[in-house]
Amino acid sequence: MAENKDYMTKELENGTVNINEDVLLTVASAAVKDVEGVVSGRSDRKSIHVLLGEDTVAVECGLVVIYGHSVVEIAKNVQNAVTSAIESMTGLKVSRVDVNVVGISMGKQG
Repeated sequence: MAENKDYMTKELENGTVNINEDVLLTVASAAVKDVEGVVSGRSDRKSIHVLLGEDTVAVECGLVVIYGHSVVEIAKNVQNAVTSAIESMTGLKVSRVDVNVVGISMGKQG
């Protein structure tokens, strides 16, 4: 099971933990939705992709920013939030978080 590309393996003292790609997608999605200025309904798991490496995880997020917020600042906040959430919840190293701002919403968040 550990050699399946859908899993990241974390070696522990008493054995291994296999973390499914879906877990990483869920963690990343929740982190993105918590960032102020991101339209939460548009930042779902369909717009987030995870690439599993040898010992790192790379994440790509597509999101919509609420008009009036700094696109660059929101992107930095998303990068920090996703990295922090994945690393703290799984113990895996995040190599990069690429943010693609795919739109601006003129309405309120939600």
